Amino acid sequence: MKKLLLWLTALLAAVGLGILAPGPASAASYCGLAWGSRAKTTPEMSSASVTNVRTGQQPCFDRMVVDLNGPAKGYTVRYVPEIIQDGTGFTIPVYGNARLQVVVNAPSYDQNGNVTYNPAAKAELSNVAGYQTFRQVVYANSFEGSTSIGLGVRARLPFRVFTLDGPGSGSRLIVDVAHFW
Repeated sequence: MKKLLLWLTALLAAVGLGILAPGPASAASYCGLAWGSRAKTTPEMSSASVTNVRTGQQPCFDRMVVDLNGPAKGYTVRYVPEIIQDGTGFTIPVYGNARLQVVVNAPSYDQNGNVTYNPAAKAELSNVAGYQTFRQVVYANSFEGSTSIGLGVRARLPFRVFTLDGPGSGSRLIVDVAHFW
């Protein structure tokens, strides 16, 4: 009985000290996300116009949504060293250690030149204080049929881009940026 008790004590001590432990788990991506940080683009032009930009927080990523009044067809989203204002070439300062340039192939005005999206604060399209990844969202202009938005993020992190239909005849361009790699 003493030997059994001695072996049991030794076994528990070995487990407690980490000598006997299961092997390392296989590495998995953060939250199961398999995104990258390379540019994402579709070249089509849209006949729709940008009507709004908004943001939200999710458990594994921060989200930016660009609303359009028709089908979203084309975009380019990529990391850049600076956010450049379309038409002027001026650099727009943006908080964060990395910058995503989001170009929607749709203007912020209609066929008659009437403005469909005119943010009151071009340097802060959405209040992202307290977000885990986003640091600032800026309006970089609407020029020659495209609307450009700068997204300051905490670091160069994986992201995805996709479009959704609705509500109604409108659509949305979605940009999700992961909290971690």
